[in-house]
Amino acid sequence: MKLPNQGVEPPKRFAPWRQKLWHIIFNHNTPVSRGFDIFLLIAILLSVVVVMLESVEGYKATYGDLLIAAEWFFTIFFTIEYVLRLIATRRPLKYATSFFGIVDLLSFLPTYINHFFLSDIHYLLVIRILRLLRVFRVLKMLAFIGQGNMLLRALSNSRAKIFVFMFFMAVLVTILGSIMYIVESVENAEKFSSIPTSIYWAIVTITTVGYGDITPITTLGKMISAFIMLLGYAIIAVPTGIVVGEVIEELRNPPASGRACPNCHIEGHENKAEYCRRCGTELEKMPESVS
Repeated sequence: MKLPNQGVEPPKRFAPWRQKLWHIIFNHNTPVSRGFDIFLLIAILLSVVVVMLESVEGYKATYGDLLIAAEWFFTIFFTIEYVLRLIATRRPLKYATSFFGIVDLLSFLPTYINHFFLSDIHYLLVIRILRLLRVFRVLKMLAFIGQGNMLLRALSNSRAKIFVFMFFMAVLVTILGSIMYIVESVENAEKFSSIPTSIYWAIVTITTVGYGDITPITTLGKMISAFIMLLGYAIIAVPTGIVVGEVIEELRNPPASGRACPNCHIEGHENKAEYCRRCGTELEKMPESVS
């Protein structure tokens, strides 16, 4: 979960107006650039609200023309903003293929596709909400990104255990669903009409969701259901324990930062280290974005 500048280095060898444009769009330390970022975040929120209101029949029937006009306003605004970002950066292709570059493109592209080719695809514009990730830079919250990285590493380290757990669960619900089909299919064939339907019921029951659309009516079926419900509560603790264990391990053994000592050039110091672990030379401070 990193928020790099994605190839948006300031164009030092370009015209002054282009450098000024870069500072407004990509620099987050001046009053003008912060004002632009805040205005952009507000526009993103409002555009997402417009897309949501368009999906409500009552609002669409009453304010349909106004919502369409607002949608086109935001689409044109984000299109111009995207073009300005490409102009301002020194490597526009690298920015265009970065995470935020793709999200910026998808924030207005569905409207054009919907207008010229497909219908109802413009509801995908809610992906604009991903652009709110910029708030970490605008509000100086980059220190939280390190915590997000820790959680991602914990999930990554848990993937093998979680895969085994999910495989076991798939086998378990298949067996339980098949048993319930055998038990209920005679007297309750309308509900437990097939093994896949019974497996769906087993998944809903063991996850303690309990939609109630399929319920057993036989005594044995109800007894099995009660067992599966209790089993579900016990099983919920398994993946939680796996991830929590990895998080604790990450806290105990944080990854090395890769900083090199300016004296002996050894690498692999911890993020909070202030002095070299070999020669004791003072290290350069970690940048805020990786703290």
